[in-house]
Amino acid sequence: MTTINLSGPQGNAFALIGIAKDLCRQLGQRDRERDIQAEMMSGDYNNLLDVFEKNFGEYVTLTNRPEEN
Repeated sequence: MTTINLSGPQGNAFALIGIAKDLCRQLGQRDRERDIQAEMMSGDYNNLLDVFEKNFGEYVTLTNRPEEN
């Protein structure tokens, strides 16, 4: 399992969207790539993280998640 430190360079929104795109390709889910990206971009940063975890949580662990306000 891969770990992404959200307080590091891979933790910014653009990097996470790129990682999601790569994971879709690696997992043979190219048909879902645009839908996942659109869902990630449909809200704030916490929404992006929720969508990422929902789709890739069994493959990637996110650490140092900021607390929701």
